[in-house]
Amino acid sequence: MLDAKTLREQTLAELRRKLAFDGHVWALTDPVSRVGTSPLADVPGLSWEELPRMVRWRYLSQGTRWTDLIQAKTRFISLREATAGDLGRSPGWREVQQALGVVDVLTAAFWDRFGCWAWLDLWRTAPAQPFTRPEQELLASLVSVLTTGLRRSQARTFIPTPRMKPQAEGPAIMLLSPELRVRLRTSAAQATLQRLNPPDDPDAAITAIPAAAYNVAAALIAHEHGVPVGPPSSRVHLGAGRWVTLRAARTATGDRSADIAVSIEESTPAERLEVFGLAYGLSPREREVLSELATGADSRQLARRLVLSEHTVNDHVKAVLAKTGSPTTPGAADHITPIRLAPTVVAYLPEAYVVDSVTGTNWEGVGVAPDVVSPPDTVIETAVAALH
Repeated sequence: MLDAKTLREQTLAELRRKLAFDGHVWALTDPVSRVGTSPLADVPGLSWEELPRMVRWRYLSQGTRWTDLIQAKTRFISLREATAGDLGRSPGWREVQQALGVVDVLTAAFWDRFGCWAWLDLWRTAPAQPFTRPEQELLASLVSVLTTGLRRSQARTFIPTPRMKPQAEGPAIMLLSPELRVRLRTSAAQATLQRLNPPDDPDAAITAIPAAAYNVAAALIAHEHGVPVGPPSSRVHLGAGRWVTLRAARTATGDRSADIAVSIEESTPAERLEVFGLAYGLSPREREVLSELATGADSRQLARRLVLSEHTVNDHVKAVLAKTGSPTTPGAADHITPIRLAPTVVAYLPEAYVVDSVTGTNWEGVGVAPDVVSPPDTVIETAVAALH
């Protein structure tokens, strides 16, 4: 059971034995917005100062972006083939890669019916030769199994682990110039960004800006130029079941010369639940059932809301439990399963409704003294108030 970082590192090490490359960028993505997060990169000759420029042009270079591959329903493409041998047709090559001596880039997109989970660029620089067709097909043969592995590694981030230190107080905000140069950042933003992508050089911790923030800003720029990747937002796992959501917006709406504000905030339960369902491969109906259960609805209420029979609802719940590997809690009361939505928030979802075969009733309101007493019609509001 490898985490996403270890899986990528070991794959690159094994891949290098069969397929030579001089540099790489392997980024995870938000499965819905498809914006890059948590990049694993080694680009010889590229300085930290040039990183925002590279990210910006990667999002603007149509034809070899991961989203272009998804739209074309393919898994890989080389820069040389995409440009018919004329690399100058690629804005990213003209603006960044040409100066670094790049002669070809092999791109793979890791996507399935549940979302986009990552993209990989392998770089070759002079005097190396472009990627051959057999080399491209070698990478293509690994994409499917790696996609499943990356998706499952995201699912495992919801398994409880020791809690992280609390986030620094105050709003986490970064202000970037139109060229993605940092103008200012709050102390909370700095602390969070270092967790997203800590620099290898400890002395650079104060000045290094992880690519997660650049990616959402670049996604905004791509949208403004009519070549969108997805909404300018992404959800990123920090560890210990904790997720943050990054969003980018202009400080002046519609003005491309205005600065870009990137906010970083704790992901909402709904945002985490969406990733949870996709990462575990739940069907659209199963995700719908899971979302309803998370509101506190029992199987009868859920059946009415979704216009299904209770039997069908229970079948969906069982499927969710089987796919997520969640244990059930047996006993005289309703069967439930715990699903961790955050380090300190666990949703207990009802799996079945127990009825006494003699009396034909349930044991609701009998034998259990709640820690917080609330009338049935306001129990959700009471729970939400307690969370705050």
